[in-house]
Amino acid sequence: MHAHLRNSVLLVAVMTVLTGVVYPGLVTALAQAFFPGPANGSLVTVNGRVIGSMLVGQPFDDAAYFWSRPSVTPGHPYNGAASRGSNLGPLSGTLAARVAARVEALRRFGPVGAAPIPVDLVTASASGLDPHLSPAAALYQVDRVAALRGLDAAAVRALVEGHVEPRTLGFVGEPVVNVLILNLALDSMSSGGGRR
Repeated sequence: MHAHLRNSVLLVAVMTVLTGVVYPGLVTALAQAFFPGPANGSLVTVNGRVIGSMLVGQPFDDAAYFWSRPSVTPGHPYNGAASRGSNLGPLSGTLAARVAARVEALRRFGPVGAAPIPVDLVTASASGLDPHLSPAAALYQVDRVAALRGLDAAAVRALVEGHVEPRTLGFVGEPVVNVLILNLALDSMSSGGGRR
């Protein structure tokens, strides 16, 4: 009996050290050695100051910026400590009201083209942290952004098209645009410089 107990306790101790210390330490060391950017959160810095991450979205409320996908995380938008979606179904009145409010905001801050509003501009992702938009959602905002910044719409459209990230490995996922990176490029393009 005591031998079995001793062996069980020893096995738990050894496995705790292996899986709780050695394995995480090894994975962390390898990640830092071979993938330091992503391992540290893919942080984006401007003038030595961290302004965001390429992996987590952030709100852009100024109409002269490309707006991100809506977020419904509790506390504040894009709250990484509380990642979640709304879990509202297609028949939900609450979801319909939120979508209608987002559509109204897009129309209020026009100009708005004749094209239908891309769904990712009016619905949140499952995580609530999505840093990307579809190319269609970014292109939909070109006229508004160009008009408010006094820029040529064709140049802003070219900027968006130049920031489209292709499918991973050529076949996984869909093409996307990272909103933070796009807005930083927009600030560089604008004659007035950084507005953020």
